[in-house]
Amino acid sequence: MYYGIENEQIVMYGDDQYFDKENVFSVMTTSEWIKSPDNHKIRLNLQKPENIRFCKLERYSGHLLGTFHIPSKKYGQSSNVFQLFIFDNKIIFIDDSNFVLKHINKLISLKNRKSYTLELFFYDFFVLLLEGETVYLENLEKRISKLEERVLKREVKNFNFHMLEIKKEISKIYRYYSQLSDMCDTLIENEEDFFGKDDVVTFPVFSSRAQRLRSEAQAMRDYAMQVQEVYQSEISIRQNDVMKVLTIVTTIFLPLSLIAAWYGMNFTKMPELTWKYGYLFVIILSVAVLGLCIWIFKKKKMF
Repeated sequence: MYYGIENEQIVMYGDDQYFDKENVFSVMTTSEWIKSPDNHKIRLNLQKPENIRFCKLERYSGHLLGTFHIPSKKYGQSSNVFQLFIFDNKIIFIDDSNFVLKHINKLISLKNRKSYTLELFFYDFFVLLLEGETVYLENLEKRISKLEERVLKREVKNFNFHMLEIKKEISKIYRYYSQLSDMCDTLIENEEDFFGKDDVVTFPVFSSRAQRLRSEAQAMRDYAMQVQEVYQSEISIRQNDVMKVLTIVTTIFLPLSLIAAWYGMNFTKMPELTWKYGYLFVIILSVAVLGLCIWIFKKKKMF
């Protein structure tokens, strides 16, 4: 499917070959590109979609090759991948899904700018890639915040599993924003003069936006690390509470153990062994010692 920029609007040409026209872009599947006469003219090789792992833009003789790996924002869904070739006043998208077409149709439905050009279309396409990212980061922050509340309330289960999932997600989008920013830097350099000098100034705006999102993702990463530290602190507090209880119990029963050991020696000259009230005396003594220890600990506010 070929599109062009005419009268400051995006127009659809159809499936005919318009590669020789100016200010055109095309969306093809891998099989369509292999069969396309345009491919036979310029003989460009594609990467297999399953091998695309990064967003990057590489320079070649006479064209730029871009690969996009856009992480899904929903759990369980696969990432969106596509490729593109950039020539002088021409762009070819290679996409086996409808991802690129959906974005182009959305751009067509929007009111285009004045003096619309292929460069501005490409900029708008990049901007659409980051649509909803701020809301996504806000939702991610809420997930971390809720996890922190559950940690403080001691209601969280499988904390490490949930935190690992969040940290992987943050790392994934952080790399994504960084890679988009690097791609824009390549476009800004415009060494091949594929874009007009007056329109290429829009790409730094997108690069700044990607860098801001990357900074927010880094803030999310720091926040996640803080929550993990809070969780470790809570574990330490719980362990300290357990050790405190064990220490108090041991301290309370230590005098009783001494009394039991003392009167367990069974020396013949011990008067309590033959005393009528010896057994009752030891019981009263043990209770008195126990009560004294408890009173001291309460006075010291140890429990």
